[in-house]
Amino acid sequence: MIPVALAPEPKDFDKRVRQPGLAAIDELVGRAPRLKRRGPPRTKIADTEAKIPTAKLPPFWREALDDMMEAYEQRCAYLAIFIEETGNPTVDHVIPKSLAWDQAYEWSNYRLCTGIVNSKKGELLQLVDPVKAKNGWFELDLASYRVVRGQSAPKAQHHKIDATLPLLNLRDCCVLRKRYVEEYRRGPGARGIDLAYLEYRAPFIALELRRQGQLVRGDI
Repeated sequence: MIPVALAPEPKDFDKRVRQPGLAAIDELVGRAPRLKRRGPPRTKIADTEAKIPTAKLPPFWREALDDMMEAYEQRCAYLAIFIEETGNPTVDHVIPKSLAWDQAYEWSNYRLCTGIVNSKKGELLQLVDPVKAKNGWFELDLASYRVVRGQSAPKAQHHKIDATLPLLNLRDCCVLRKRYVEEYRRGPGARGIDLAYLEYRAPFIALELRRQGQLVRGDI
């Protein structure tokens, strides 16, 4: 994981995501919706917003996915690895919807996340938020291709870092890191890649190869 700068909220996000989402919440608690829409009204299912089952919240956040793919250069915020076009990009809610209904339709609470990581993350809270991460908190073990806690990581963050590591070290993630390293070492052509491509597709790996003095072919 490397720091991720929070992208500016898209100009039409409020119209496409926030307002329709809040209008749906209005209906789900029995209020008149702030926006008119076609179709039958939603049935009241809770007395307060906090009691709305998360499965009943309409997934308007998916409307932000294309903007997120562009704003974050199609890289998973947690893995810092490119999400393939045929993969499964998802919107991760940093604060789970079940714990903060008022953040369900907020751009600042969204992180672009590959599906395999998002499915394992669930409602875990004591994790490092990529937006708040710092360089050096995580390092890459080039023998196992597993992410480990960085030697310079502050003690105050050890608990969150250690809680995040299982999420980063899913088997498929380690296999993917190994593939990128091997392709970089193979070099351009012959199904290999150069450093510029590696930095774009997997910047954390490129950063670690540089830090550990493992760049090849005179790359700096």
